[in-house]
Amino acid sequence: MIIGLDDTDSRNGMCTTYLAAVLIEKLENYGTVPGYPLLIRLNPSIKYKTRGNAALAITFEPSNDVDTSQVKALVIETVEEMAVFSDENTNPGVVFIEDSREKLCTDLRVFSMQAVQDVLEIEQAEELMGRHGISYQGFKNGRGLIGALAAAGFGLCGLPDFTYELVAYREIENRGTLRKIDEDSVWDAAGTPDTWDTVDYENKSIVFAPHSPDPILFGIRGGSEEAVRHAFSKTRSEPVERHVVYRTNQNTDMHLVRANVRDVQDSRSYILDGIVSKPPKTIEGGHVIFGISDNGAYMDCAAFEPTKGFRNIIRHLRSGDEVTVFGSVNDGTLNLEKIRIRSLDNYVLRNPLCCGKRMKSMGKGQGFRCVRCGAVKKDREVGIVGRKIEPGFYEVPSCARRHLSKPLVRYPELRLLRAHIP
Repeated sequence: MIIGLDDTDSRNGMCTTYLAAVLIEKLENYGTVPGYPLLIRLNPSIKYKTRGNAALAITFEPSNDVDTSQVKALVIETVEEMAVFSDENTNPGVVFIEDSREKLCTDLRVFSMQAVQDVLEIEQAEELMGRHGISYQGFKNGRGLIGALAAAGFGLCGLPDFTYELVAYREIENRGTLRKIDEDSVWDAAGTPDTWDTVDYENKSIVFAPHSPDPILFGIRGGSEEAVRHAFSKTRSEPVERHVVYRTNQNTDMHLVRANVRDVQDSRSYILDGIVSKPPKTIEGGHVIFGISDNGAYMDCAAFEPTKGFRNIIRHLRSGDEVTVFGSVNDGTLNLEKIRIRSLDNYVLRNPLCCGKRMKSMGKGQGFRCVRCGAVKKDREVGIVGRKIEPGFYEVPSCARRHLSKPLVRYPELRLLRAHIP
């Protein structure tokens, strides 16, 4: 049996991962939980999300003397006890998959990927579950059924790419208070090979602990269970109530779809090739906006203030540069997560040089005249300008990284360029 869960938290507290962690402990009285629970980040641009838009899937094997109806009742009871039903945006969903037919897996692969990359309606989840006889329970408007089914689908069919996160949870009496974590130990733990985003080296800050009043103390991300457990062992903090290692689609770029600029839609995430056609401009709030074009189609791109030093890379772009941008689109603007500068336009048209000075224009289409000797030239000259950036990949700092965005440290074949220019 695969159990899918979603939308039990709220913007002000609780966490669906914590509900899953508690449920795993309860389930162990009824059977075994083999492998890893899945932590699935869904479309990061969906307007209905609470915080991280995470859904959970747990694989469960009941003991021979346990009826699956007991398990379902336990899961639903746990959701009823722990979900934040008072929040109008909390609409939990629970899904139970009890077979692995090839046709079911084929349909779920499509649905699960759509939940990460596209916009789905509750009716689409209900239709698929009805067609395949999947047992489920929705609460309130049942929107959580979309994520619960998507997570269960990945649990059944597998993830095309995955990482790991060890999430440590706070004791009940400490929740809502300032987290007590020894900073020196965190910087030490951050040096564990094959882990990332524990600290932000560029901005000299710790980023693995949330600031909200939810049950999470911190989360350590990495490429293997061994790596995240080793970093956990080096981290000193207030008492940990429990911890769980999740397999996850975080840091995989699973949300990104390669597309042409003309095909872009809001509330989706893309990889787009283009040529800078509107130079960068810093607007109120410190956000930097520029535009790219591709075959006559145009798209605004933004490096928002939280991306810190990354904005300096963007400020040095100029019209004619060829780029590939990565990010989510809302209100017609792409929120940059990464950028690949494919080539730089190092050429500029200048008035011709004569007698040691630039010639003066005689008017549109009339050429240029030297103010010293009177010589006339028809055309401007092509000059080469120095640039403060170079071709390559650049990314936002750890403090601004979205859950799904793949850090360059996971691209070992690339030269890692710092997202900061003094």
